[in-house]
Amino acid sequence: MMMIVAICSFIIWIWLFLFHGRFWHREPILYPYSKSIIDSIEEWPDVFVIIPARDEAETIERVAHSLLHQDYLGRYKVLVVDDASTDHTGDIVRAYQKSLPSAFQNRLEVIETALRPAGWSGKLWALSTGIDYIKQQYSTENTFFFFTDADIEHDSSHLTTLVHKALVDQLDQVSEMVQLRCENIYEKTFIPAFVYFFCMLYPFAQVNKKSSSVAAGAGGTVLLRSEMLEKIGGIAALKSALIDDVTLASLVKQNGGNIYLGHSSLARSLRPYELLSDIWNMITRTAYVQLRYSVPLLLLTILLMSLMWFAPFILMITTHGLTQHFAIAAYCISIGSFIPTLSRFRLSYLWIFALPLIALFYLLATIGSAMNYYCGKGMMWKGRAYTDPAIGMDKKELRIQLSDMISSDQTQQTNAQSDNK
Repeated sequence: MMMIVAICSFIIWIWLFLFHGRFWHREPILYPYSKSIIDSIEEWPDVFVIIPARDEAETIERVAHSLLHQDYLGRYKVLVVDDASTDHTGDIVRAYQKSLPSAFQNRLEVIETALRPAGWSGKLWALSTGIDYIKQQYSTENTFFFFTDADIEHDSSHLTTLVHKALVDQLDQVSEMVQLRCENIYEKTFIPAFVYFFCMLYPFAQVNKKSSSVAAGAGGTVLLRSEMLEKIGGIAALKSALIDDVTLASLVKQNGGNIYLGHSSLARSLRPYELLSDIWNMITRTAYVQLRYSVPLLLLTILLMSLMWFAPFILMITTHGLTQHFAIAAYCISIGSFIPTLSRFRLSYLWIFALPLIALFYLLATIGSAMNYYCGKGMMWKGRAYTDPAIGMDKKELRIQLSDMISSDQTQQTNAQSDNK
């Protein structure tokens, strides 16, 4: 029996390492563009940057500043959508806007969401509000939307690099796994493994292959063609999705779109994970969603994780002969596959020996996610359930509110011009 378990572990790891899209590899990475890239594009399309922001007072100004100071040669607009923040996020953006030169003031706007209708997740309702607002003011034909989180800081060349990638490779969506913070002991222990396990679930090489059914995105940075957004039915097509980045990529691919997912060298997360509970909550929030709330899939996950991470280590130190040899081989492949991820985070390779214990933590958090679901705790983010029913406005009421916003903005601009005269 132990021999069978050891052989199964070995076969699983041989398949993962050799035939599972090189999930463990450092690539693909979007690097800063060269001057030849700029010269190769005759006309740069308009880009509308939308930042859904809920209680992001600590980072929103820094993020907005990084996006306003892009070297992009085309026209672009930055819209912050304040999603019912309780920490004056919107006020911080408005105060920052007033401190800017007029050229930058005109490039930045901040609006607030209406009450969220039942069935919508908070982030997606904020994105939908921003998209509706943009469409009422500007032509979005042959343009791009760029969705990014309120805790992601961007290098000045990031937008140019993303758009160039989409234009040259004829992509409908370009998304990146941004550089995650990895400073304290909890982050060093669990954040590299988060990226590693994500790549194992969604091998980037398979995501980027048109013929593959595997689709995924990383919600921190998503560049999307406006025509493709219309084709999939708008943000409303995924309004209740809790893993919205993967759902969006799946819809784009199902509708014949070309997508790209890679690692970013030009964007970094500012969000800290200072406590172990922060990491735990990050995993439990969506782990059971990944398993589609399925008990059989949860049991299968427990079985596979046991064969992949725990059986090789236990058999390696408790058996001998051929069984031990298979266990050692499986163990070495498993921890060795973690080296490129550690290299990306510039961490010591000695962390490979902690990987089985880290995997145990992730498995327990996945089980905890299922327990939360069956105990009725739901998926929470910043003190709010993802899809809590709310007394919302219908589409007609929302259009009226947006029209009022636009009219107010136009009036303010007219008054400002009169004052200047």
